[in-house]
Amino acid sequence: PWGSFVHSTAPWGLPGAEPPPVWGEGSQWPRDRPPQASSPALSSDFLICIPRGVGMYPPQIRVGGSSYIGTPETTAPTIVVPPGNRSVVAGSSETTLECIASARPVEDLSVTWKRNGVRITSGLHSFGRRLTISNPTSADTGLYVCEAALLGSAFEPARAKAFLFITEPPYFTAEPESRISAEVEETVDIRCQAMGVPLPTLQWYKDAISISRLQNPRYKVLASGGLRIQKLRPEDSGIFQCFASNEGGEIQTHTYLDVTNIAPVFTQRPTDTTVTDGMTAILRCEVSGAPKPAITWKRENHILASGSVRIPRFMLLESGGLQIAPVFIQDAGNYTCYAANTEGSLNASATLTVWNRTSIVHPPEDHVVIKGTTATLHCGATHDPRVSLRYVWKKDNVALTPSSTSRIVVEKDGSLLISQTWSGDIGDYTCEIVSEGGNDSRMARLEVIELPHSPQNLLASPNSSHSHAVVLSWVRPFDGNSPILYYIVELSENNSPWKVHLSNVGPEMTGVTVSGLTPARTYQFRLCAVNEVGRGQYSAETSRLMLPEEPPSAPPKNIVASGRTNQSIMVQWQPPPETEHNGVLRGYILRYRLAGLPGEYQQRNITSPEVNYCLVTDLIIWTQYEIQVAAYNGAGLGVFSRAVTEYTLQGVPTAPPQNVQTEAVNSTTIQFLWNPPPQQFINGINQGYKLLAWPADAPEAVTVVTIAPDFHGVHHGHITNLKKFTAYFTSVLCFTTPGDGPSSTPQLVWTHEDKPGAVGHLSFTEILDTSLKVSWQEPLEKNGIITGYQISWEVYGRNDSRLTHTLNSTTHEYKIQGLSSLTTYTIDVAAVTAVGAGLVTSSTISSGVPPDLPGAPSNLVISNISPRSATLQFRPGYDGKTSISRWIVEGQVGAIGDEEEWVTLYEEENEPDAQTLEIPNLTPYTHYRFRMKQVNIVGPSPYSQSSRVIQTLQAPPDVAPTSVTVRTASETSLRLRWVPLPDSQYNGNPESVGYRIKYWRSDLQSSALAQVVSDRLEREFTIEELEEWMEYELQMQAFNAVGAGPWSEVVRGRTRESVPSAAPENVSAEAVSSTQILLTWASVPEQDQNGLILGYKVRDGMTSLCLKNGLGKCDHVPFPQSTPGPPVRLVFPEVRLTSVRIVWQPPEEPNGIILGYQIAYRLASSSPHTFTTVEVGATVRQFTATDLAPESAYIFRLSAKTRQGWGEPLEATVITTEKRERPAPPRDLLVPQAEVTARSLRLQWVPGSDGASPIRYFTVQVRELPRGEWQTYSSSISHEATACIVDRLRPFTSYKLRLKATNDIGDSDFSSETEAVTTLQDVPGEPPGSVSATPHTTSSVLIQWQPPRDESLNGLLQGYRIYYRELEYEAGSGTEAKTLKSPIALRAELTAQSSFKMVNSSSTSTMCELTHLKKYRRYEVIMTAYNIIGESPASAPVEVFVGEAAPAMAPQNVQVTPLTASQLEVTWDPPPPESQNGNIQGYKIYYWEADSQNDTEKMKVLFLPEPVVRLKNLTSHTEYLVSISAFNAAGDGPRSDPRQGRTHQAAPGAPSFLAFSEITSTTLNVSWGEPASANGILQGYRVVYEPLAPVQGVSKVVTVEVRGNWQRWLKVRDLTKGVTYFFRVQARTITYGPELQANVTAGPAEGSPGSPRDVLVTKSASELTLQWTEGHSGDTPTTGYVIEARPSDEGLWDMFVKDIPRSATSYTLSLDKLRQGVTYEFRVVAVNEVGYGEPSSPSTAVSAQVEAPFYEEWWFLLVMALSSLIVILLVVFALVLHGQNKKYKNCSTGKGISTMEESVTRDNGGFAALELSSRHLNVKSTFSKKNGTSVVPRPPGDLSYEDICNKYNGAVLTERVSLKEKSADASESEATDSDYEDALPKHSFVNHYMSDPTYYNSWKRRAQGRAPAPHRYEAVAGAEAGAQLHPVITTQSAGGVYTPAGPGARTPLTGFSSFV
Repeated sequence: PWGSFVHSTAPWGLPGAEPPPVWGEGSQWPRDRPPQASSPALSSDFLICIPRGVGMYPPQIRVGGSSYIGTPETTAPTIVVPPGNRSVVAGSSETTLECIASARPVEDLSVTWKRNGVRITSGLHSFGRRLTISNPTSADTGLYVCEAALLGSAFEPARAKAFLFITEPPYFTAEPESRISAEVEETVDIRCQAMGVPLPTLQWYKDAISISRLQNPRYKVLASGGLRIQKLRPEDSGIFQCFASNEGGEIQTHTYLDVTNIAPVFTQRPTDTTVTDGMTAILRCEVSGAPKPAITWKRENHILASGSVRIPRFMLLESGGLQIAPVFIQDAGNYTCYAANTEGSLNASATLTVWNRTSIVHPPEDHVVIKGTTATLHCGATHDPRVSLRYVWKKDNVALTPSSTSRIVVEKDGSLLISQTWSGDIGDYTCEIVSEGGNDSRMARLEVIELPHSPQNLLASPNSSHSHAVVLSWVRPFDGNSPILYYIVELSENNSPWKVHLSNVGPEMTGVTVSGLTPARTYQFRLCAVNEVGRGQYSAETSRLMLPEEPPSAPPKNIVASGRTNQSIMVQWQPPPETEHNGVLRGYILRYRLAGLPGEYQQRNITSPEVNYCLVTDLIIWTQYEIQVAAYNGAGLGVFSRAVTEYTLQGVPTAPPQNVQTEAVNSTTIQFLWNPPPQQFINGINQGYKLLAWPADAPEAVTVVTIAPDFHGVHHGHITNLKKFTAYFTSVLCFTTPGDGPSSTPQLVWTHEDKPGAVGHLSFTEILDTSLKVSWQEPLEKNGIITGYQISWEVYGRNDSRLTHTLNSTTHEYKIQGLSSLTTYTIDVAAVTAVGAGLVTSSTISSGVPPDLPGAPSNLVISNISPRSATLQFRPGYDGKTSISRWIVEGQVGAIGDEEEWVTLYEEENEPDAQTLEIPNLTPYTHYRFRMKQVNIVGPSPYSQSSRVIQTLQAPPDVAPTSVTVRTASETSLRLRWVPLPDSQYNGNPESVGYRIKYWRSDLQSSALAQVVSDRLEREFTIEELEEWMEYELQMQAFNAVGAGPWSEVVRGRTRESVPSAAPENVSAEAVSSTQILLTWASVPEQDQNGLILGYKVRDGMTSLCLKNGLGKCDHVPFPQSTPGPPVRLVFPEVRLTSVRIVWQPPEEPNGIILGYQIAYRLASSSPHTFTTVEVGATVRQFTATDLAPESAYIFRLSAKTRQGWGEPLEATVITTEKRERPAPPRDLLVPQAEVTARSLRLQWVPGSDGASPIRYFTVQVRELPRGEWQTYSSSISHEATACIVDRLRPFTSYKLRLKATNDIGDSDFSSETEAVTTLQDVPGEPPGSVSATPHTTSSVLIQWQPPRDESLNGLLQGYRIYYRELEYEAGSGTEAKTLKSPIALRAELTAQSSFKMVNSSSTSTMCELTHLKKYRRYEVIMTAYNIIGESPASAPVEVFVGEAAPAMAPQNVQVTPLTASQLEVTWDPPPPESQNGNIQGYKIYYWEADSQNDTEKMKVLFLPEPVVRLKNLTSHTEYLVSISAFNAAGDGPRSDPRQGRTHQAAPGAPSFLAFSEITSTTLNVSWGEPASANGILQGYRVVYEPLAPVQGVSKVVTVEVRGNWQRWLKVRDLTKGVTYFFRVQARTITYGPELQANVTAGPAEGSPGSPRDVLVTKSASELTLQWTEGHSGDTPTTGYVIEARPSDEGLWDMFVKDIPRSATSYTLSLDKLRQGVTYEFRVVAVNEVGYGEPSSPSTAVSAQVEAPFYEEWWFLLVMALSSLIVILLVVFALVLHGQNKKYKNCSTGKGISTMEESVTRDNGGFAALELSSRHLNVKSTFSKKNGTSVVPRPPGDLSYEDICNKYNGAVLTERVSLKEKSADASESEATDSDYEDALPKHSFVNHYMSDPTYYNSWKRRAQGRAPAPHRYEAVAGAEAGAQLHPVITTQSAGGVYTPAGPGARTPLTGFSSFV
């Protein structure tokens, strides 16, 4: 029940409280408070506390010392820091007042304090500077004065004041009770009184709200501080708080006022409410009670509004009501008001009804209607269906009454319809809707307009000031309620149809001057007004007015003059515009005279107006004339044209320049002085002069400099960059456009002497301690006469020691003496001419130390890479004891690799101490790799190591595309050609390189358009969508990703002529007699002429007029329409006794838009003029006539109507009867041959019976033989006809025809077919197709085409004709024809019988070459096909430029040479010169792999005419085919025949796979796949394996080399159980490729079977039997067994028998399979799906029967001894011959082939378990000790080696194993290859059942590095036991060499083979 409290807001601090002080010690003041520099200082050490509120800062003070800061004079006392006013709360601990004073002397300063005038003696501190008041009370309040006096002085004391104010916090003297209870309507007083210093103020709060804010008049604060509440109400209950506050603080007390409660009671209950959708609804609910009841509104148990709940749109009002704003339809329903307080609750409900709001959703809109039409004003509304609507329409705020007039109707939907509108209906219309759901209204404006009336009083009168104009005047007409927009003036010229002359005369005008009329013509005028509705009626026509004839008012146009010869000029023109003739032209007058001279005109009279050219002859050579042309008629001569000037043609000069003088200006320049030739001998425009100079000893090396003409004084010029001190012949000539004139007489001139170049080949010899000899050669560039040499030397770096000697010119060496020993000197040598000493050649050398070749630079570092340069930093190499004279930088450019060539990029001279070089002139965006060398006096150093590969940055292209030419492609396109940029000029990413073309019209200053070609190799582009017959200027540039290059030179081209794009204007026809019509028209607008108008074509009897230009095409202008033809296919499908139904189809010749039909009918017996007439609409196709007389004949007449009137009628007769049937078919069909033409024939027939119903029409069908279908030709043949013309047939085609009749009942059967009839031949219907003209040579064109379609030949094709003409737009030459019979006529004719390759008329293509054409001319070609009747239409013209043609032949002598594994060099000879057809711009090299052209073909473009290229990045050892074509500006030539070339071999790829099988505890099979990329012929493989971790301290690396590609497997038998091995396999061609690696772990595998037990071997006479007991089966059942054997002569286990069934426990084998004399041990291994298991324990050793081998026979031993002796003698002899002391002798072994013929089984991996064949292996095995301390067993001292090194029992060793001791962490193995091919003897002792390659082992003895002395090992008979042998462990194979069981044999040592 307790309300909210108001918490204390009093400040913690007191008013006037000062901020905390600032402390400083000694002179260390706070940084932001610096002491005053001028303040005095106090002595003695103390701390100073300065309050932050003090305005000034104290000086530095020191007290208690004898020294002073400042002057010692006496000064008056001053108070530096005065005390400040303080306000202190009573009861605080203490307060301090501080007063700091200053005076001198300080010891006499006295500070005292007073309060309210009374001196204070207590509480003083710090010499009186501080006054402390402890436990201040109100008695301490007062004014405190600080007084500073200087004792014993007359100075006035200094005083400072401060007021101390003591405040007391408030405390209550009277407080209210904690709870006050009262009744409603009572008055209650709440006490509250407080005291304090100053007196506190009181504030009251109710429920945390200030009483002053409540503004309740019943609340009153009493003077004592209490609160009185009058007439208590329940809402007065709550917490009342009293706050007392002053400057000392704030306190509060409170009480709870409890007003007695009253249960809620409704003062206004909710009532049912109805509202409209979108309005605001308020449901009332007013309740009283105490405490105030809480109101809650609910709807269907959902709370909508309460004191704590608020939902959008629902708001609880202060009165308790519910406001819903806005109301929606879904808000309708019951609402309940709940009221509750602590005394009770109650509720009441009301219903809310929501109506849909009535509103106008489709309001009326402003409307303008035409008079007489219906106006509709819509007024669509939405409303609640429970309310009714009422529409009220008002016009100008006056209600309309639709019932009073039938014109105005209000529809049900509220729309207002006003029919037959007139001007009285104009006004504002308002639609009002009245309903209980709301009212609404909208307004709209209605306007009624009509056509304007015709102008009145139109008068025409001649214009007195202008003979070509007429003045019209009229009276303004009524505008039809719509403003007149403009007037239209029409005229009729010479009785021609009316045409618009002025189409936009201003509406304010009542008169206008009609100008632009033509003299000698009659005119009539009429006028109409136009408003928004349309065009009004025309005025009455004026009377006809005649204009007089006048001379032509305009000159002829397009005057063109061109010099034809040096004495004639051709002049051409076109007539003046037709409107300027002013009569009938009679001819032309041409006049001419010398340009610029006042002479009289010469005239030529051209008496025919049809002639528009004249050749003016007998003129002066190279003279300019001005020419004018005028037309004349009957009235006189017209206006002369603007004068055009033209020269007769010029010639070459006939005289050389005069007074030529030449002299040498310096050593490289000759100056020329001359006068021009006499002007009369120049014979043309002087284009300039050519200065010529050539060396006297090389006349062909002519230097030419062109000088522009200078017409002021003596001409002069220079030729520079000539050779120094050289004799030249000089001459000058003048040239004009046709060519060069004669040159002047040659004059001999010597260029001046100059300083010579550097001497050559500076060298030093005889280098001693005190002298050396210097030698040199003459300079290559003497530049004069060498007069001597100058040699200088000095101690390096000491200029003061320099000595110089001058020698004569014949001395080329000099001995310098008197040198200091071991001293470095700088020696300079220079040649001398008369001009002076030349370039110095310098070098440094040390006396007594001969120079050496320098060392290579190192540490190449590249930086500062830009598009065209890079910085190369390096460390210079050894200088060779002399200075470096030159640095040479080479680089690989573009293609980087060991096989790429190096080119010299930069050389730097005379910089001996350089460490950085800037490499210039690099190509942007190009890969480079650099190397360098340094050169001294001795020679060059080796090259440095290559740098890293860099790529220069991109840059925009430097050049524009070259050879840019433009040719006409069509009427709207130009073809642009260019030479693309070569790769070296891209300067960027090739993918981003393209070309930009900009073009613009030459005659307009418009912005240029642009096209982008993104293909960098593109050489031509066609620019489309240009204007016809228009000249364009074009430029090109190349671009890349960085930017664009420069623009090319501007080229110009003109599009081809095209047909005019518009028809003649203002066409009019006037009948001038009964047989003549005068047709007039205006010319085609100039922008639509698209060429030179050659004439017009007028066609009569057709529906169009066409104008024709040189291309023979026309545009059509419609003639006025005529009346329509008759309707067709009239039938009566329903005929009754009193009615008939008529059906028809529209006319076949409507001649306009059909507006309707007219049906007229009458009795046949009645008067011809008593027709009953009915009109129907244009879409009606049938009509029923009723009320007819039965059994009577009626005549029906049907006609159609257009704007021109009713057309020709169609009549038919019908009988009103029901007795009708189908007609009989026509008979006796006949086609007279005389009536047959190429495209038509005449069919005759006899009609059959009509079936009692008149025949309406006939239907003719035609069938084309031999396989055509019947086609209906016409279904509208007149019922009266007995013959008809069948046209639209194909010439030279056979047809059959048939006929049927149709009456009202239906169709008859078809008649019998006619006999076959063939139409006559006609000219071919279409020209040859796909005509193309391509340049073949520079003077011939190849024409190719497709024959016309067979159906268009119209007969037997005889051949083709080709017409062509040279295009000269200004000359307008006509088309010429060339025939084979008459070459002069330039007409080519081909016949089908004589065409190329005997092509007949059915050929699909043909060709012809036109030869002997003019170079650099454009030709237009058209073609026709012809037969015996005539020629076909001409083909579309094609244009070709002659003079450029693609090369006719391919490059010759193509050679392909391999360079590397990835490069081929291709060379060739250019095509023969006569077939090049222009300059070869480059070549295209096509190359592809021989077996896959489609997938691998590539093309390289070489934009240089050099006949060599390198193809790079090819596949190694691959056959390539190369073909080459040359190209020029015209295109590509043919490709050469492909030539082959194969790249060299390269390293192969890695093997395709690596797999392992038959993995036991000691053996496995390894196999691998052939590399996917062999890159050559595979020579073999290398297999290397080693354990991943050392085994027993030894890491063994075994290398096996397999010869050949056929064997890709290997048997490994020296594994250690459970050890993981690392295998690597490489393939080899010319070198080894990358490795394929894999790991494998020796068995047994986890889950494999356990070892069999109880292995027992029993031996009989011929067999051996093994028995065993099955062991543990492992994770899966045992699947079988294998037997392993270990012969005593090898010591390694290998598989002996495989695939023994799992059920077997014994196995028997023949002793024949064992080698006699060898002891064997056996063990058994179980196998399951996991793998091979643990082997059993070895059996007891079993020996086969021993037989003495042949090698133990005495004779074999004797032969071996003799052979050994011979070998030793040969070796000794060879050593003596070569004089070499052999310290080491290899034990060479041969290589053989071991072939076995027997095998037992093959396992799943495909390995032969008991087979060995054709092995070629080299095995290398390397072992490493784990540490150097372990002792490795050595072979016995009496072991014999000679048998191993040579032969053993006749077996030549085929393999060699090299072994060496190696640390455990070593990974490389050493081995040598062996390539011996000796074969094994037939009786080899090699084990015949082994399946792996043979390993033959030998010692490779060499000294150990850490041994105390080197040891040499020879292949001797024995060795001493004490000799230190290299520790070796060998790897054996089962097929190895076995030790004989004879004398001297020893049991093998552990870890050693028997042959160690």
